[in-house]
Amino acid sequence: MPISRVGLVVHGGRPQAVAGAHTVRDWCARHGIGCVDIDVWQDGASRRHAREEMRAAGGPDLIVTLGGDGTFLRGARIAAQNDALVLGVDVGRVGFLTETPVTEVARALEAIHSGRSECEERMMLMMRSSRLLEIPLGMEETLCYGRGPALPPPQPRPEGDTSEEDSWGIRLDVNALNDVVVEKLARDRQVGVGVYIAGRLLASYSADGVILATPTGSTAYSFAAGGPVLSPRMRALVFTPVAPHMAFNRTVIANLDEPIAVRVLPHSGRAAVSVDGQSRGILEPGDWLGVAAAPRPLRLVRLTPADFYGRLRERMRLTDAPATAVDGEVAPVFRPSGPLPEELHGLRLPPAP
Repeated sequence: MPISRVGLVVHGGRPQAVAGAHTVRDWCARHGIGCVDIDVWQDGASRRHAREEMRAAGGPDLIVTLGGDGTFLRGARIAAQNDALVLGVDVGRVGFLTETPVTEVARALEAIHSGRSECEERMMLMMRSSRLLEIPLGMEETLCYGRGPALPPPQPRPEGDTSEEDSWGIRLDVNALNDVVVEKLARDRQVGVGVYIAGRLLASYSADGVILATPTGSTAYSFAAGGPVLSPRMRALVFTPVAPHMAFNRTVIANLDEPIAVRVLPHSGRAAVSVDGQSRGILEPGDWLGVAAAPRPLRLVRLTPADFYGRLRERMRLTDAPATAVDGEVAPVFRPSGPLPEELHGLRLPPAP
């Protein structure tokens, strides 16, 4: 698709990202395309809601992020507001979301502009809560230490019901690409929560926290907490408890149409809520929040078909396994050079070597 306007989200602390941003601006100038920096803050300055960021940027149809996965997530929260495409330019170390090398950014823009790129869809989460989330006065510095200023509290969706008495809760104007996390505030006190899947109580947990993730987020915090790796092409919700004090400590994977809700129990202390790693508010005992699949996925730009398992192998250093030397690079059964058998048609397979 022809690009009409580009929004830049740059990790200013990485020289490669800053240099790559100059390349993007130069390319846009040569093609007469508007380019604006978004989600930028200075020390001590406040940040804006994603909807405000998108409006101030003039509604770009392509968001280019230069950095690691954290920078990509910053761009994703803005792109979700108007279904913009996202191009993740990689200058990170262990990320799964950014795949385009910074040296290829100009070629990537040319490919997108001329319609020679591919679009990969990733499921996102939407949220409802029993009340509006906010970070109490005086707690921002503690919750956001080392991360810069906090994002403003999530607002109700413009078309949503803001009544706190509504049993369906308040639909918040926020989406998550990776995860929504509810976790303890005090080091010496776990959080007590009831977890509901598809409207039915699964269990009550006393834990350091609980993670509600997408398949994309299965390689993030959920993975570190012992959860499984899911293909990002899946459509499912992943629930993973963090250090629970109970025998049942396993991840539960819910279907796309099965929402997951968390209620803070009366005997629990307050719980912190973060969305894609950003602190967004506090839950008091009795409060609840729920997540479900968002109506629209995030649209990622790819120059070549995504190779998630190759990236998993690379990022997790699985190439060091002894079997690698024996097996080599050619997969058995599903990557021969001969004609594809009829019963295998429709499977997602790599191209023949």
